[in-house]
Amino acid sequence: MGRLKRWYRHASHLGAEYYNAPYRAAIARAQRDEEDLFMLLVFAETLGIPNPAGWYTLELQPLLLDRFHDWHRRMGLPHSPLDQFRCC
Repeated sequence: MGRLKRWYRHASHLGAEYYNAPYRAAIARAQRDEEDLFMLLVFAETLGIPNPAGWYTLELQPLLLDRFHDWHRRMGLPHSPLDQFRCC
């Protein structure tokens, strides 16, 4: 019975991979766009953009600072837009 369950789980996993394969790039792109928007919301106040949720996102900045360099490069900014934070 255990072998049958393992085989069924493996077959289910393979079926899900086959079904999701054409959409994998679109899902990754959508996830990256969502992350970019979130990073913009978190760092909007430091970039000089008024942000109504700035008070709530302020405590997330230290957690996301290590991913900030990749984000600003992806947004087309060759150097960090933050005066007090030089990452390049």
